[in-house]
Amino acid sequence: MSLTAMDARTATRLRGAQLTYSPAGGTAGVLPPGYHHLRRTAVIGTGAAAFAGAADSLLGWQAHLRAGLAVSASAPVAGPGTLVLLGIAAGLARISAPCRVVYVVNDPGRRGFAYGTLPGHPESGEEAFVIERHDDDTVTFTITAFSRPATLLARAAGPAGRIIQRHITSRYLLALAG
Repeated sequence: MSLTAMDARTATRLRGAQLTYSPAGGTAGVLPPGYHHLRRTAVIGTGAAAFAGAADSLLGWQAHLRAGLAVSASAPVAGPGTLVLLGIAAGLARISAPCRVVYVVNDPGRRGFAYGTLPGHPESGEEAFVIERHDDDTVTFTITAFSRPATLLARAAGPAGRIIQRHITSRYLLALAG
């Protein structure tokens, strides 16, 4: 799969939409109560080259694309305010998940971003994706999220929805393993 540019009409519609939760940026600190919490970390390599390559891939939507999602974004690199429409096939159904990047991490040893859900996303919440280079030169990829069902279909999915979320999270982590 390849990244596609978001069409102007969709971008205009999503740009005017409010996040479906508050406050934005919750994945950067203590996760808010009332949501399902998820935090997973995987070692994906070692050294400066592994860190730089993984960070560039992540910010260029490659974790999502390599995990098998369709990705339509308002910019080729994730930045504050970037809009993204993620798509996944679930049986005969196609699920669309609109999001907006709510913050970017751009520190010497940490790079990544978080996006929040917009109306039309089956879940309500936020997900952060961070690549980190540690003192021992190990490079890790951490995904942190809080979410709850936002649609009738997501509520009806019940535990199956969490299984799908864990499966996609595992695919994201594997997508950047070097």
